[in-house]
Amino acid sequence: MTLRPLSRGPVPASRRSDVAPFIVMDVMDHAARLEAQGAQVIHLEVGQPAAPAPLTARRAAAAALERGQVGYTAALGIPSLRARIARHYRDTHGLDLDPERVVVTNGSSGGFILAFLALFEPGDRVAIAAPGYPPYRHVLSALGCEPVLIETRAEDRFAITPETLRAAHADKPLKGVLVASPANPTGTMMDRAALTALYAASQEMGLRFVSDEIYHGLDYAFPAVSAAEVADDVLVINSFSKYFCMTGWRVGWMVVPPGLSRTMERLQQNFSISVPTLSQVAAEAAFDGTEEMEAVKRGYEENRRILSEGLPTIGLDHFLPADGAFYLYADVSRFTGDSHAFAIRLLDSAHVAATPGVDFDPFRGKQFLRLSYAGSPEHMREAVVRIGAFLAKE
Repeated sequence: MTLRPLSRGPVPASRRSDVAPFIVMDVMDHAARLEAQGAQVIHLEVGQPAAPAPLTARRAAAAALERGQVGYTAALGIPSLRARIARHYRDTHGLDLDPERVVVTNGSSGGFILAFLALFEPGDRVAIAAPGYPPYRHVLSALGCEPVLIETRAEDRFAITPETLRAAHADKPLKGVLVASPANPTGTMMDRAALTALYAASQEMGLRFVSDEIYHGLDYAFPAVSAAEVADDVLVINSFSKYFCMTGWRVGWMVVPPGLSRTMERLQQNFSISVPTLSQVAAEAAFDGTEEMEAVKRGYEENRRILSEGLPTIGLDHFLPADGAFYLYADVSRFTGDSHAFAIRLLDSAHVAATPGVDFDPFRGKQFLRLSYAGSPEHMREAVVRIGAFLAKE
C-alpha cells in the first residue's frame, strides 16, 4: 500500500505573477452569467468586432484543413505571409520593408511579451500613457520591468509628449517608451508631427521606442501614421484582430529593427515553436478581403455617429474625440465617483456591459467608462435608450 503525502495546503504563487486582473474580462464574465440566466446583454465592454473574419480568410483556412496535415511552421512565420505583410507596408505606407524584419506572433499579446523580453532587462523603466491598455503595465511588471505611467492631457490628444517624457526621464532614468495610435481606451490618435517629435525626444534620451498599431486601418479623423515611417530602429506591433476581425485566430505581427529578427526567432522557438498554421494561412488571405473589411469599417463609423450624437441627449456629453479604433471614453463623473461600481450597476440594471476606466487609468479612471462600438448599429441605438433610462434613475 502506497501512502500519499499529506497536503501542506495551497501552493503559493510567485510574486512576479501578482498582477492586477484585466477588468474588462471580469465584466465580460459577469455579462455571460447574466446571459445564462436569460438576459439580453448589449456588449459595449470588449474590444471585439461583431463581424467575422473576411470570407477569403475563412475559405483559405478551410481549404488548408481539408488538405490534411497541419504542422509547425518556421518560428518567424510562413515566408509568404511575412512577404505579404511587408507588401502591406509598401501599399499603405510607401515603405520598402525587408520581409526579414517581419515576425509573425501569437496575437499582439504574444508580440508584447517577445518585444519586452528582447528590448528590456529586469528593473528597466518603461513609459506608457495613462489612460492606456492595462496589459502593457501588467506584462512589464510580470517580466520584472517597471511601468512608468505618464498622465496625459486632452490638449495633447491624451498622448505622451516630448515634454512629459523628458520630465519622467529626469525624475528617474527610463529605458523605453511605448505609444499607441489609435489608442485604447481613448480612441485618440497621434499625427505625424506628434509621433515624429516624440521619437526624436526618445532618441535624445537613448530610449527604445515601441509602437502599438493594432487599430491601424480603423482611422476616421486622419490617416494613421506608422512609426516605421519615422525610423527603422523602432519596434512596431500589429495584429489581425481588429481591422480584419480575427480576434480568436490569435495572429499578429511585429516589424523589428534590423538585426533583431534572430533574437525574436530564438525566443519564439522556445516559447511557442510557431504561430498556429491555420491562423497564418487565414491571415495571408485576409489581405484579399479588404473590400469586406472596409464595409465593416463604415459600420463602425455609423456606430460612432450614433453614440456621438445620442449620448449627449441622455447626459453623457463629455467624451474624448474618437479619432480611430472603435471606442468612446466617456466622462461619467457627473453620475458617480466610482466607475467600477457604476459599470456593475449598469450591467445588472440595464443589461449594458461597459468597461470602467479604472482598468486603464489608476489616476482618473474612476471618472470614465469605455464604450466599444464594434457591434451593430441596432445595438448602439438600443444602448443609448437603455443607458438613458438607467441614468434617469441614478
